Amino acid sequence: MTTNLWVNEDHALAYLRERDSLPHRVDAYEQLLELVPAGIERVLDLGTGDGVLLDLVLTARPGASGVGLDFGEEMLRRAADRFARRPVELVQHNLDEPLPDLGLFDAVVSSFAIHHCSPARVKLLYCEVYDRLRPGGMFVNAEHVDSATPVLHEAFLAKLGRTLAEDDPSNQLVGTEQHLEWLTTCGFENVDVFWKWRELAVVAGETPALV
Repeated sequence: MTTNLWVNEDHALAYLRERDSLPHRVDAYEQLLELVPAGIERVLDLGTGDGVLLDLVLTARPGASGVGLDFGEEMLRRAADRFARRPVELVQHNLDEPLPDLGLFDAVVSSFAIHHCSPARVKLLYCEVYDRLRPGGMFVNAEHVDSATPVLHEAFLAKLGRTLAEDDPSNQLVGTEQHLEWLTTCGFENVDVFWKWRELAVVAGETPALV
């Protein structure tokens, strides 16, 4: 049974301290931002944490409003501080549970959060995201994905300065091909891996536009 350490506030705060040292994290964010359409009005961030990604999206798309979901009280408190007096709604929600009814969005984004859900839950979550996007909407997920072999996984950990014994037991990784299959099955179009470095990848798809 997978152990989810992210319910432990100290584990989440430790990630915040290490986040800026994650190799190529900025590259992943840049690719994600490039894929978010111009002129969006509403964006949803799944697993928003302290709001860093949502902040980047709203800064790059002025005039848009945002909704951030996270289950951690401390993370949501930090996000609330970040977005004081800005058009952002923060909702406490565990992604293991069905998405709440928050209306429709032009874009849904996420970064390094969804892989803590079980693969079966991720498949359902992608379809829930599809249902919450307007026609022509975009879903972009900067995600931690599985390596093709155990040797490559160990090499990735080495790049992070970790050993197998220090691997996060919360991770429930699948390969990029599985992410693409799930997105396509849910109805997303133009699905692809738009960027990848070892176990970090940006996968995305869009809902069909109105004819």
